[in-house]
Amino acid sequence: MSKPTPLSGFPELLPAQRVVERAVLDTLAEVFELHGFANIETRAVEPMDQLLRKGETSKEVYVLRRLQETDSAADSGIGLHFDLTVPFARYVLENSGKLEFPFRRYQLQKAWRGERPQEGRYREFTQADIDIVGRDVLPFHHDVEVARVMIDALSRLDFLPAFTLQVNNRKLIQGFYTGIGVPDVDEAMRVVDKLDKVPAEAVHALLVGEVGLTAAQADACLALAGIRTPDDSFVARVRELGVRHELLDEGLAELAELVRGCAPLAGDRVGVVADLAVARGLDYYTGTVFETRLQGSESLGSICSGGRYDALASDGRTTFPGVGISLGVSRVVVPLLQRGTVAGSRSVPSAVLVALADEASRAASDAVADALRRNGVPCEVAASPQKFGRQIRYAERRGIPFVWFPGDGGHEVKDIRSGTQVPAEPATWTPPPEDLRPRVVRTSDQEKTQ
Repeated sequence: MSKPTPLSGFPELLPAQRVVERAVLDTLAEVFELHGFANIETRAVEPMDQLLRKGETSKEVYVLRRLQETDSAADSGIGLHFDLTVPFARYVLENSGKLEFPFRRYQLQKAWRGERPQEGRYREFTQADIDIVGRDVLPFHHDVEVARVMIDALSRLDFLPAFTLQVNNRKLIQGFYTGIGVPDVDEAMRVVDKLDKVPAEAVHALLVGEVGLTAAQADACLALAGIRTPDDSFVARVRELGVRHELLDEGLAELAELVRGCAPLAGDRVGVVADLAVARGLDYYTGTVFETRLQGSESLGSICSGGRYDALASDGRTTFPGVGISLGVSRVVVPLLQRGTVAGSRSVPSAVLVALADEASRAASDAVADALRRNGVPCEVAASPQKFGRQIRYAERRGIPFVWFPGDGGHEVKDIRSGTQVPAEPATWTPPPEDLRPRVVRTSDQEKTQ
């Protein structure tokens, strides 16, 4: 068999890199559960009619069908989910009689999109979502809550660069656009949402040429999108534009409450700004919208986004409004790994290699390993009874910090980094806490210890 070629857009991590991804997922799960979110996992596929009606996604959906299916239409009705919000809405509808509302859930799961692979964008990727869903009503304070929870989670990932949470409200945009007489509000929002990818002049031309706005209306849309403040001073700046509409008032009030609610969490690594250019492309958002960018890595785009959706889930009698925010774990982690910014401190979980003097003493070495494991110490026994120097070099290559030497007259353990070797008992010995499990280290930190 010839050497396989990597498949673009489907990243696979080496063991030390996986340490970083696992640390991110474990931290997120811990924080989400601290805030009372329950974990669920939904199926990988959803009906195509559900996947194709949620914004501009039709060209990105992977359709699922059996290779040997004789009836070509038999499996054409399902596709792989492109996010976790659509399957979650379906999950709520199917299980509404068994859930308590407001229902708080988190998911750490893969999704698939058939887009062009590039840094931070993959065809298969891991997402981390939190959502709160109510029955018929969901108070606005939950919008503030999900933003605060994600800020808390990201803040605890201290190996990540600093980040900025950008917030807006689609009611604000819709009310403003309606107030100035925009003929197709949704289309205008879709075009303005391109501002982070194309120049303002090009967006202006699209608003006039494709959406049918006058030059003055396009100017007003761009003036609104240009407002960006770290506090609620954006309200006065919007008022200065002279537009009046009831929905605009509602959006301004909600966004101001959100910014004030998140302000206490802002700091050196966390920025929170009202950015009135943010609209989000998916059609199901109805109010609050979030985007998050890593400072210094803005080219990755939004690494964490979401918002309020009031009508995504409904059975015709009951509506289940929700608000959620999603972190693109792969979008954050894979580029940092590829750049060498972060790494795992070692590629194996083992903190100890139990040396093997000869095959006759394998049972004794296994007994030592068993005692260490009962004490919570990850370890492994040497694969073969080579000279101890070779066994130490084997441990060093794998990043295992300690080598254990069993003996009839007593045991000794060696820290192969410092060369320190001391007597120890396998039933009671533990390594320093920082050596017990692989850790995430910044490259600069790793270089300092070498």
